[in-house]
Amino acid sequence: MRVVPWRAVWPGSPPVVLKLIFREFEMLHPISRLAAAVVLSFASAAAMAQPAELEGVKLDAAAQVASAPLVLNGAGVRTRAFFKVYVAALYVPKKATDAATLFAQTGPRRVAITMLRDVDAATFAGALNDGLKDNHTEAQLTALKPQIDALNAAFKQVGEAKKGDVIHLDFAPDVGTRVLVNGQARGGAIAGDAFYSALLRVWLGDKPADGALKKGMLGG
Repeated sequence: MRVVPWRAVWPGSPPVVLKLIFREFEMLHPISRLAAAVVLSFASAAAMAQPAELEGVKLDAAAQVASAPLVLNGAGVRTRAFFKVYVAALYVPKKATDAATLFAQTGPRRVAITMLRDVDAATFAGALNDGLKDNHTEAQLTALKPQIDALNAAFKQVGEAKKGDVIHLDFAPDVGTRVLVNGQARGGAIAGDAFYSALLRVWLGDKPADGALKKGMLGG
């Protein structure tokens, strides 16, 4: 059996390492395979347990909202005019690769946004408003106006989102939507299950804010 030095493979990403291990594994004696399988399973678990990283932002594989466990569905970078604005990660009760399934999910959810540059709150809120307008009819927007006004008021309290700030848009059925900046609530809870699904359409709707970001948040 050919032995591959670990230093030759470890600089690669964990999935590449595991593929190389598996290639050697296929050449082992059946009894040795059993022992190797145990090692391989532990290596796989260790690789999956490591937090993902995007633009220097570490993304936890799991989160918790209202005591409910959530999993990372996907993440991506919001780019505007060639500038990288933020990293957005979607946490849901159950992973899905299509937007319709995610819109239909119930229970707590989270969009975690980590700023990659300074953006004033008015600009940030304006971009969310544009995304809502792009993905809803006038009648739908009229029905959502109280919640949209509450969202704008919450971001007005933020003042400016600075590079490195972490913004959570959390939803819990008995509470509604909450805006938190670095763990501190901004504004009150925004009632209504439908509003959070509407907010998700900013990133996952038919006219998303950023097509590459949508793909990333869908796990692509």
